[in-house]
Amino acid sequence: MSQDERTLPPGLHRDTLALRTGLAPSQHGEHSEALFLTSGFVQPDAETSARRFAGTEAGFTYSRTSNPTVASFEQRLAALEGTEAAIGASTGMGAILMMCMGLFKAGDHVICSRSVFGSTLNLFGKEFAKFGVETTFVSQTDVAEWRAALKPNTKLLFAETPTNPLTEVCDIQALADLAHGVGALLAVDNCFCTPILQRPAELGADLIIHSGTKYLDGQGRVMAGAICGPSKLIVDVFGPVVRTAGMALSPFNAWVVLKGMETLGIRMKAQCANALAVAQWLEQQPGIARVYYPGLASHGQHELAMRQQSGQGGAVVSFDVVGDTPDAARANAFHVINSTRVVSIATNLGDTKTIITHPGTTSHGRLTEVQRQAAGISQGLIRLAVGLEYIDDITADLSRGLSTLTSCFFIS
Repeated sequence: MSQDERTLPPGLHRDTLALRTGLAPSQHGEHSEALFLTSGFVQPDAETSARRFAGTEAGFTYSRTSNPTVASFEQRLAALEGTEAAIGASTGMGAILMMCMGLFKAGDHVICSRSVFGSTLNLFGKEFAKFGVETTFVSQTDVAEWRAALKPNTKLLFAETPTNPLTEVCDIQALADLAHGVGALLAVDNCFCTPILQRPAELGADLIIHSGTKYLDGQGRVMAGAICGPSKLIVDVFGPVVRTAGMALSPFNAWVVLKGMETLGIRMKAQCANALAVAQWLEQQPGIARVYYPGLASHGQHELAMRQQSGQGGAVVSFDVVGDTPDAARANAFHVINSTRVVSIATNLGDTKTIITHPGTTSHGRLTEVQRQAAGISQGLIRLAVGLEYIDDITADLSRGLSTLTSCFFIS
């Protein structure tokens, strides 16, 4: 039996799909997926080249349009999400841009959670507004607001769940029903949960967005993004956008993320366990006004999160430190961040190394103060993307700053 004939049987678990889905090995029989570092592909003859460029025959022609390593990444991610297809992009924001360019025209209307990532807010509210696309921003958690915002020209509902950085959770099934009731699509950014915890397509979402830069890679090595969904959109709508606009995923980055996905399941489970322990510890510490983590019973959408996220809270914990004024709260947050010695002060998340950041001056720093307040981003907010370090070392590192807040920083 040849390698091409050894197709995977149906019904495999996600942990197995994360290891085994991809293109068949080459004639050399490599066990690890090959990295095809080539910009172009030699064609056997002019006739075949013409058919492949026309799209009437399968085959690789140019790596801006398709590449075997990228195709393996796309097939693996689609298998994990349970969708017909996926398409890679240079970054997670590149994937959202690709989606918008493929779906929107002047006069279209979008409904978006006001609690999403700062760059997403700017892309919808600022950049696409230049081209006549209107966006209404609504509460992440209030389905009634989403319903009230619907218009005859609504083309898309967009949410990330949980949100970055406040970990607010939306009801995916409810939003899918709203979208489909008016002939619109629902897109869900599944970056925080990954398909290991949450599969939005099973709850009615049409498109799933990923930043492969984060948990899919898992070690902070490369930039990558993707859209998962039905073939009629992935192939017929977004494929031409990538070919024309060029936000293609590089083969090397695809290969790195492809290898990272092999350990996605065990990493997510371990990081979720660490994050829950950190969140529970934070709730007991003086100097903290509030902890945001879906795995805590105190979280506003805890029960919904447990249903949608396989009983896990994810690996991102955010918390507000005290402060009588915004300036005092910001000073307190900076003190906690600057007192760390183990965790990394950086803006990425999804790494095996724990990362701490101040959203008000980083991920949401380019928003206006009005936009930040609408999104719930206070100056005392700290986001912690929990990694795989020994849990006591993480909490001890946070304690360096938290334990010295009482005497030094509570009073503005």
